[in-house]
Amino acid sequence: MGLGVIGSAVARVLTEKAGALSEQLGAPIVLSRVLERDLAKADALSLDRALVVTDGEDFFAQLDADIVIELLGGEKPAYDYIKWALESGRYVVTANKEVMAKHGPELLALAQERGVNILYEASVGGGIPIIAPLKRDLMANELTAISAIINGTTNYILSSMSKEGTDFDQALKRAQSLGYAEADPTNDVEGIDAVYKLCILCALAFGTTVTPDQVYREGITKLAANDFRYAREMGYAIKLLAVGKREGETLQVRVHPVLLAETEPLAMVDGVLNAVQVEGDLVKRVMFQGPGAGPQPTSSAVMADVLNAGRALRQGVVETLRPPAKRSLKLRPMEELRTRYYMRMTVADQPGVLAQIASILGKNGISIATVIQKEADEGTQTAEIVIVTHEAQEKAVQDSLREVAGLDVIARIGSFIRIED
Repeated sequence: MGLGVIGSAVARVLTEKAGALSEQLGAPIVLSRVLERDLAKADALSLDRALVVTDGEDFFAQLDADIVIELLGGEKPAYDYIKWALESGRYVVTANKEVMAKHGPELLALAQERGVNILYEASVGGGIPIIAPLKRDLMANELTAISAIINGTTNYILSSMSKEGTDFDQALKRAQSLGYAEADPTNDVEGIDAVYKLCILCALAFGTTVTPDQVYREGITKLAANDFRYAREMGYAIKLLAVGKREGETLQVRVHPVLLAETEPLAMVDGVLNAVQVEGDLVKRVMFQGPGAGPQPTSSAVMADVLNAGRALRQGVVETLRPPAKRSLKLRPMEELRTRYYMRMTVADQPGVLAQIASILGKNGISIATVIQKEADEGTQTAEIVIVTHEAQEKAVQDSLREVAGLDVIARIGSFIRIED
């Protein structure tokens, strides 16, 4: 279903590698029907027009397939089509992170009820195998943390801003010109895409349902070239990180920019690459890294799921390892986060400014680790300063920033970035 960039790549694999795939499975794999409104896309792949339908109901009418591959994207009508396929007793393979983030537990339960399965390896991390390891290879672990760079568009933009000293708008335009960013990049640059993927990972890793509206989210649009220069001077990289951390029976989930020490493996993940770092009681820390988007890597994940579905059909056994949403963890509010913080602000270039800021921070229990004056503007009589705090509570920091912003000596609060140790 769907012949977009990913769908076309999968259709090409199904037609050009049918013989090799069938030999690997030990049963024929045949592309029997395609849903696509734009017939030119089917013609570009030299698909038999008799296989192609332009309407969803026509697609399901007298459908004789064992496996339905949904690659339409978006919540609607993909969600309805996936339900139809499962209700009719067919296996479903999908790359749809929005549907799985919002409706995953319901669809998995429906698949189990119908004696089939829904496989979604390609919904997170493109070609990186992460869903299967969470369901199978890491089962013996009590997982405690996930830290992930899971949006190639934002990682490319941040890498460009760091290496080339460009501002956000320039880096975004370049990403769009290279096809890494959509014409409307909102889902990527505002962290929405990463939120969907984090919800999927948390369901598998921690066995609890997390909905997108429960995840704290900040995008990357407020970051400036100066932040990357100052971060590098202090030995940090800036990344958009998706974090799920479990403490006892509580879980905190958040997506936002962070400062990571340059020596951290995640800090070295550049360009459009993705990485998922998992921590468990037995395995300690492992990281899965690779191409997180693109037709070839994503089609690799999709076809792996197709082959797994084919094996299950041949063997008559439905894999139900580590089903999600078995545990109810209490979500810890963002205001309870404790970490260190980086603040960049433009202030009046005069004596006593730092004392006023320090007074407000101290009143809220925040200790300053470092203060650096970076740039002064004689024309406006202002200076840019960077403050790094010791570990503090999120609520206290946010309250302090609001109070600091009201001081007459503060021209502008620039960036506020959490430091992930």
